[in-house]
This record gives sequence, C-alpha cells and structure tokens, in this order.
Amino acid sequence: MAPSDDITYVLDKLAWMRSQRIWPNGLRYLWTDAFGVVLFVSLYAELRQRKYLDEAESLVGEVGRVLGRPRGIRIGEAPDRDGQYFHYLAMWLYALAILGRHIADYRSMGVELVRQIHPAFVLPGRGVIWKMEEDLSGPYPGYGFGALDAFDGYVSYRLLDETALAPQIADMRLLVAQAAPGLHITQDLGLGMMLWMTQFFPGEDWAATQRARCLQTLDRMWVEDGYFCREPRARRMRFAFTNYGVSVGLQAVRAMPRRVASLNGYFESYRSGDEYDREAITHVMACSSHYPGYLLRDFQAPGTP
Repeated sequence: MAPSDDITYVLDKLAWMRSQRIWPNGLRYLWTDAFGVVLFVSLYAELRQRKYLDEAESLVGEVGRVLGRPRGIRIGEAPDRDGQYFHYLAMWLYALAILGRHIADYRSMGVELVRQIHPAFVLPGRGVIWKMEEDLSGPYPGYGFGALDAFDGYVSYRLLDETALAPQIADMRLLVAQAAPGLHITQDLGLGMMLWMTQFFPGEDWAATQRARCLQTLDRMWVEDGYFCREPRARRMRFAFTNYGVSVGLQAVRAMPRRVASLNGYFESYRSGDEYDREAITHVMACSSHYPGYLLRDFQAPGTP
C-alpha cells in the first residue's frame, strides 16, 4: 500500500485543484487528463472507493465530448492546442488500458482509437508523424517524424490488446528495432518517459539499451539544488512537470530514489513565475510523482493477488 502521506498529499492536491478550478474542472488537455485517469483508477484500487472509478469514467466522457473528433482526439481545449499529437494519444491509450482492467469496455474503446489513428500517423518502415492536422488529413505544417513515438505506440498497443492489434504492433516493432540502436535522448521529459516505457518489456534489447543510456544521461543532468536540468547543456533551466515525468520514469526502473525525493521536495516550494505555476499539468504530474500507482508495472493494490 502507498505510504499514507503520499495518499494524503494527492487527496489534498486534488481538493485544492478543484477549488481553484484548475483540474478536473478546468480546460481539457489530453496529456494531463491521461495521467489523471490513471491517478483516479489507482486511487480506486488503493482505497476501494467507487467514487474514484466514477471520476475516471466521467473524465473519459468529458475528453470525448470536448476533444473527441471523428477520428482521434484533439491535443487540448485552448485555441493554441489544436491538431493531434501521437504521443499524447498513446498516453491516452495507456489510460484506457488501465481503466479497462476494471471496466472492459474501455479496452475496446482504446482498440477502436488505434484503428482510427494508426493509418494516419504511421508510415510503415519509415516512422510515426509527431503531429497531425486535427482531421488527420495530413502532417501539421512544419512537423516530421517523432523520435519516441514508435516506442509510445508499441508499448500502449501491446498493453491494450496484443491479438486485436497484432498488425499495428508489428509496424511499431519494426520501427522500434530500427530506431533504438542510434537513439540518444537528451531532454528531461523524453528521458523520463523512455525509462517509464522500458519497465514493461525489460528483457527486450531496445529496453535494455535505452534504460542504460537514459540513466547515464540523467546522472549528468542532476543539479545538486534538487532538480534535473532540461538538457545537459542547459544546467539552470528546469520545469516542474518535466521533472515529475523523470521521477515517474526513475520509479518505474527503481533508480535514484534519493533524487526522486529531492526533486519532489524542491518543486513544492519552487515557483517559475509563469503560467506553469497554476497549470493543471504541473499539479497532476506532481500527484503522479508522489503516487505513481498504475503507472508502475508492479503496482499492487490492497487485496489484489
């Protein structure tokens, strides 16, 4: 069971966000809402209170109502969050897979979403387009292939349904095998999310290679004040929400626990002085860092075998 102080932290943070109309009663944003669904389902599994499962279902419904499109899901509700990001969609697929462990229909919803988006985003043998036009008619102007997107899809597809999505998984498996040997990630959130992905299939070559590289790079990016810098050459640049993403990745592979604790403490008092101080992404990711729940492969809720 999660330490009681972590649960208390999350419940207090959720109450504060709601009182400030930050989240989940603020603007919809697919990345944040994906982590939020996982958070609610984790709380349901941990506390055995049905209201958290109801919250997760309600959030999925609101995302569909506000951001859903005939094919795919828009990035966010704000005017400047148009188009569709594949890695956001992949994180949403993971959230549906987690909710689907308790309510099977959401797994089917995820499979249908893959079938909508995969032909638009994926060029077999070449890559996954990072950002598409909102109607999936073509790449968003100025955007090409994403470096991590094939890995995002490979993991989320497999966790949804290996049988139903076998052809799409095969496309992603080939792209992962092509990309992994030469991929060197240097951005904090990318490092955290790649580490997070490596936990699911740790024996595969790509996972072993990327886990070692990411940990080595992050070790160089640690600043003793208590945070990971944005890039190895940007020592003073830091963001709370990206550090929380690094934290989740480190917890997934059980690495650097003291640094995880340090960054959680550092960003409780740190203020950037910009919009991120009140953005939902900052505070929902903080909850995930303190209490990753179902973001961890080995999460065991009380009473589960």
